[in-house]
Amino acid sequence: MTEQLSTHQHFIIYKPYGFLSQFASNDSKQQSKKFLGLLHEFPEGIMPIGRLDEKSEGLLLLTTDGKLSDYVNSKKVDKEYYAQVNGDISLEAIEQLKAGVEIGFSGKKYQTKPCKVFKLEKIPELPTRSQKIRDDRHGPTSWISITLNEGKFRQVRKMTSAVGFPTLRLVRVRVGNIHLDTMQVGEVIEMDGLLDVI
Repeated sequence: MTEQLSTHQHFIIYKPYGFLSQFASNDSKQQSKKFLGLLHEFPEGIMPIGRLDEKSEGLLLLTTDGKLSDYVNSKKVDKEYYAQVNGDISLEAIEQLKAGVEIGFSGKKYQTKPCKVFKLEKIPELPTRSQKIRDDRHGPTSWISITLNEGKFRQVRKMTSAVGFPTLRLVRVRVGNIHLDTMQVGEVIEMDGLLDVI
């Protein structure tokens, strides 16, 4: 597939907590919500490649090229997340996540595919979230890295809950070879292209 650099625009952003992964909506129930258009003057026809739910943060790719969006989604590109979970996650739970767990999706049971999971030895250096996370007075928390190449709605949250360690904070830190690195919440970077770095 060739990417037409001259006619399309591409961006990477650090989606903040509390934002929807979309642009303005006509749905009256969403009038009070925060949309991506608040972060930058994006060109007409811009769309997210994949999504992050409202309570999730981190790396989100945007493009005006619908064919590129479909291509990236169809290629099952790896997406890595850092999840802060409630409790000191056990090795058994991590092994269950690696092997795949049963979650609910659209009213049906779904078995997640095997994936890469490991416990982070130290708390990752991430920007402070706009809404405070509960502190350790309410019990310990731990952080894991989980890398998927599928993307069911709220999948990571459903997976950690299925093994008894609900997610408190979720940050996508990588899509393919594009990393969040030192980006700050709400930051927008225009890219020359995306195919060569995914």
